[in-house]
Amino acid sequence: MAHHTVRSGYASLVDRLNRLPQGAPPSDTLYAILKLLFSEKEAGLVALLPIRPFTADHAARVWKMKQSEAQKVLDELAGRAILLDMTAPDGVTSYVLPPPMAGFFEFSMMRLRGDVDQKLLAELYYQYINVEEDFITALFMADTRLGRAFVNEEALLPGQRLTVLDYERASEVVRSASQRAVGLCYCRHKMQHMDRACDAPLDICMTFNTSAGALIRHEYAREVDVQECLDLLQEARDRGLVQFGENVQRGVNFICNCCGCCCEAMIAARRVGFTNAVQTTNYLPVVDAARCNGCGKCVDACPVEAMTLVSANDPHHPKLRKAEVNADLCLGCGVCVQRCTRDGLSLEARGERIITPVTSVHRTVLMAIEQGQLPNLIFDNQALASHRTMAAILGGILRLPPIQQALASEQVRSRYPVKLLEWGEQHFLEN
Repeated sequence: MAHHTVRSGYASLVDRLNRLPQGAPPSDTLYAILKLLFSEKEAGLVALLPIRPFTADHAARVWKMKQSEAQKVLDELAGRAILLDMTAPDGVTSYVLPPPMAGFFEFSMMRLRGDVDQKLLAELYYQYINVEEDFITALFMADTRLGRAFVNEEALLPGQRLTVLDYERASEVVRSASQRAVGLCYCRHKMQHMDRACDAPLDICMTFNTSAGALIRHEYAREVDVQECLDLLQEARDRGLVQFGENVQRGVNFICNCCGCCCEAMIAARRVGFTNAVQTTNYLPVVDAARCNGCGKCVDACPVEAMTLVSANDPHHPKLRKAEVNADLCLGCGVCVQRCTRDGLSLEARGERIITPVTSVHRTVLMAIEQGQLPNLIFDNQALASHRTMAAILGGILRLPPIQQALASEQVRSRYPVKLLEWGEQHFLEN
């Protein structure tokens, strides 16, 4: 295969993507995707960029070009939603290369566009994500998940609605966001090109905060107010869609309204047998055997096939069936509860409360620890020999069994990784 024998800007970009906690395993399909989204020159330049946010001045020094030239390249990439640009209150603009998912793969399909063959891109995405297994396995098998399910708030009992935490509510994410945007659902848009899409709403993919600002600015999504966004959430619930969002407590950047037939996470859960490809909610449905008549509406509604019908073991009605929940597969979304017309299902708290990473930095560091990528995250400027050296040294230290055991402990995972990243920023800044 060509990409194994010829070193190119695309090969360098693949290496760069795989320094992220969420990688992109090399394949001919991946190279074909990157060639549609990047020129070879752009791929080579992006490969030199750090993992964490950077300014145009930083990029100019890394690329060894004038800042005005670097600015032009960065703005071109941001205009195609390959990079995200963010302007701080002090007026300084920084840029970041998002991961493929949820990132520039999805952004490329969040609006109709003529500068890219979206049908071909959709076919390539389908091959890379839905047929080949390396990427989807790496994406959804991590201990710390990229995304999490939100509980259907209407499925909760009145007393539960008083105790559910704010960050567990999709509605609170909408209300607390600094900006809100809606674009095309990447998954259904992709499946539309494959003639596999369902009739669920297409214009319903939500982004928030800095990500929303960047996508609005470059017309990849349209800005919406709180009420329209809440109305879209309600429409999604009425259609039996599941709300998936970024797996953080603060500063959630996206919420997808997902169907079982198009959503890649739920397809993976069924096809490859992943349990909890996204982080579950803190709830599980419980069947009231006295009310359940085995109609199967909950089974039809469940997007991950966690609900099944089994024998009710009633000697007077040998054909009677009842619903049963597979807790290992269940998302705890509550879609099944909403579909039950006999009040035969209710949500109850799971036995052990799920700990959600506080911020995207916290989640990224946890994922980096699990993937052995923490040194690349701390010393992330590969254009500097000092960073490459320090990343290699730290990587060797972290591979020592006692250190690995310590990093795996709950206390270290919950308290110290972000401090380590902050330390790296303070002591090894570029000169």
